[in-house]
Amino acid sequence: MTRRGEFKTPGGKLIAVELDVDDGILRNVVVTGDFFLYPEEALVLIVGALEGSPATLAAEEYATQVRTALGNDVELLGSSPEAVAAAVVRALQSDEPGGFDS
Repeated sequence: MTRRGEFKTPGGKLIAVELDVDDGILRNVVVTGDFFLYPEEALVLIVGALEGSPATLAAEEYATQVRTALGNDVELLGSSPEAVAAAVVRALQSDEPGGFDS
């Protein structure tokens, strides 16, 4: 079952995350939104930081994984690793396929 979560950074951009949970592990992670990422190719780093993670982590742990993966050479404009993590947590908390909690 694909789950979806969204988070809009106050005064910033929207992050949306779609994912599956298989045996307690995040799978098929897709990150979209109206944020800016430089270089654009770094989106695979965000997905890679989340793919295969336990579905039981706290938001702070997901944020740390994303921040570490992006390092200092990638700019996430209009959003943050914390916003990505919030979208992940909302996806995990959603009860409906394709749904999200506001």
